[in-house]
Amino acid sequence: MSRIPICLRLILLGAFALAAVGPFASSRPVQAQALTKVRIGKPQAATFPFVPVDVGIATGIFKKHGLDVESIDFAGGPRVQQAITANALDIAIGSGPEMAFTLKGVPEIGIAAMADAPYAIVLAVLKDGPKSVEDLKGKTVSVSSTGSLTYWLAQNLSRQQGWGIDGIKLAPLGTTAAQTAALKTRQIDGMIVEANGGYRLEEDGSGRVLVQFGDLMKVFHVYLLYARRAFAEQNPDAVRAFLTAWFETITYMNEHRPETIDIMRRTADVSQFIATRDYDAMIGMFNRTGRFNPEALKVVSRSFVEMGMLPSEPDIGALITEKYLPAAK
Repeated sequence: MSRIPICLRLILLGAFALAAVGPFASSRPVQAQALTKVRIGKPQAATFPFVPVDVGIATGIFKKHGLDVESIDFAGGPRVQQAITANALDIAIGSGPEMAFTLKGVPEIGIAAMADAPYAIVLAVLKDGPKSVEDLKGKTVSVSSTGSLTYWLAQNLSRQQGWGIDGIKLAPLGTTAAQTAALKTRQIDGMIVEANGGYRLEEDGSGRVLVQFGDLMKVFHVYLLYARRAFAEQNPDAVRAFLTAWFETITYMNEHRPETIDIMRRTADVSQFIATRDYDAMIGMFNRTGRFNPEALKVVSRSFVEMGMLPSEPDIGALITEKYLPAAK
């Protein structure tokens, strides 16, 4: 039997080793490059309606669908719209009425109905404050700003009671912190804020939630998922993958209550009480298919005019699409 010199034998072994691991070694960077970067904007941090983003990241659901999702928090919906306009976001969470910004030049399109009835918004009062909605007539209630979603909900509440749109005096006070301070110093009789603002009053024993707006308005799209038009046109598969991952995350949240509450508690830095209260009160608000309800869209379209955002109701069909939804052909 012929002998192969040791040096030659080592060279051959090295070549065989490279041939064996080469395909696997080269596949690793390709696999990493396959993750598509997606920047998603949330109007607020520490708010349950936006926690699916955190859950999808924490559980690896977005990565499973080939996405590297970066979550960016903003101080309100208008700032999210500004970021979309500046090409600083690819996907955004926004209220249904913010769809009107599309007609004012924001380069976005509604790609899914995210949440329906507005369970994320409440009217909170002090413990010894108004006992019922009827007691609010003529009282002063704070909202974030004139023309905001909370402003419109307050007017709609007044209208439902038969008082017209001005049966409740509205005080635009800005942030939830400012509204809470005004309530606790009795400058106002109630405040319309995100649910956490009311739940914190319950937690410290100073107040309670008087109105859960989701109980009064069942047909609505309080939040939508928007895509920057250029991103959607250039990366349609990434938009489809995002929505597939999103609805898988919603299913996970419904089936894993303790885990979802724990993720909310850790990522939003809220107490166990708040995280649990959020989950139990709002898990049902999420749309499970993303499809738009024509009747809900009529309410949203009407809100454009009632909030003073547009002079007349637009053709809302031009502002949305369902072609990226998982079930779309």
